[in-house]
Amino acid sequence: MGMEELLVIGMFASFMGLLLLGFPVAWSLAGVGFLFAVIGHFLVEAYQANIWFTWDGTIGVLDRRIYGIVANELMVALPLFIFMGIMLDRSGIAEKLMNSLVTVLGGLRGGYAVTVVIVGVLLAASTGIVGASVVLLGMLSLGPMMAAKYNKSFAVGTACSVGTLGILVPPSIMLVLIADRLGTSEASVGRLFMGALVPGLLLAFLYIAYILIAAFIKKDLAPAPKDRKPLNLRAFVNVFWASLPPLALIIAVLGSIFTGFATTTEASAVGAFGSLLLALANRSLNYRVLADAVHQTSRTTAFIFAIFIGATVFASVLRGLGGDDVVRAAIIGLPFGETGVVLVVLLVVFLLGFFLDWVEITLIILPLVAPVVFSLGVDPVWFAILFAICLQTSFLTPPVGFAIFYIKGVCPPGIQTRDIYKGVAPFVGLQLLGLFLVFWFAPIATWLPNEMYGIR
Repeated sequence: MGMEELLVIGMFASFMGLLLLGFPVAWSLAGVGFLFAVIGHFLVEAYQANIWFTWDGTIGVLDRRIYGIVANELMVALPLFIFMGIMLDRSGIAEKLMNSLVTVLGGLRGGYAVTVVIVGVLLAASTGIVGASVVLLGMLSLGPMMAAKYNKSFAVGTACSVGTLGILVPPSIMLVLIADRLGTSEASVGRLFMGALVPGLLLAFLYIAYILIAAFIKKDLAPAPKDRKPLNLRAFVNVFWASLPPLALIIAVLGSIFTGFATTTEASAVGAFGSLLLALANRSLNYRVLADAVHQTSRTTAFIFAIFIGATVFASVLRGLGGDDVVRAAIIGLPFGETGVVLVVLLVVFLLGFFLDWVEITLIILPLVAPVVFSLGVDPVWFAILFAICLQTSFLTPPVGFAIFYIKGVCPPGIQTRDIYKGVAPFVGLQLLGLFLVFWFAPIATWLPNEMYGIR
């Protein structure tokens, strides 16, 4: 094993060690980057080690690379989409939609859980913020499902897992970051949004199918209410009016991107303004709500950009130490074809999801593996969607499953962390099934963007 391989492995091992010790991600990335820059510089100066490292070519150009990140117009969409999601969370629209759907579906066995999935999909397409979706779904549904004698693991697993659809169903801040890291027109934000639409709906369908089948097989899992109320036309009218505001916002944002009427950044501004109008129309907008939304948006954006800067330092030094060549040699050296290489990359991403957040994996791992995978002739949109679905599992896999911590904060008394793990396990399996389906039937992810934008 050469000096380059040892340094690259040392960088990753040091980063993982700092994370396990509880150090912040951004500081860990930047600190390890600077440490190994000093080590690389020392080895070159003192021992003339056979590594292609220059201080000026790595640390010396960080100012320009960081400025390039913050000056990227596409990055403006991040805080705007985040603000849109938080504002919709405060608007009360989801609560109205949940209550109206329950009157229609509540009489079914597992009907309340199906309602959670439908509301979760609309929230995902309106917000794209997992934390907001998981907390809101938990607050709205867990109490009523417990009152309806639902199995507690089944109830909390449904609310927690459905909330993670927000990171995949467009508009998604994860897809914005993935498109930025890939940096190719063949995997633009618009193409990734279209590519993720069908897989996201496919996952929702798998969730609903699982809920209905499980409730039918095991009667006490999600019992039907004993006092079923007869349906009437008014119930369906209420559902229509409750779903109209989020649907209008979805059409305004995604429709403007898909038709080419607006760029992603412009569409995010439309979404942010639209969420303000919906909150105002629902009489939920006041100074306190607006100030809280701006504060939460600033914190979330600062968190993401801090990791951006740390990852830039880490990646710059890693490349300077020959990390790109090490990764390329490792991937190309696998005794598999194109299919096997993609499977190995997805397996590594899935395993990393147990310990890292999707942001770190996107910013560190994706730029390393994507060029090598694309050189094998892999469709960029297909690979990006597979990567995104695989990242979605990281929200549910212990010990760093953030959705599990989100839902735990709003769980009623009596629901333990082990109940959450038990409840989300089947949904992790469904996510992997969705990943498998998209892997073997690539048109699930590529058909819509190819139809709308044409095959390049």
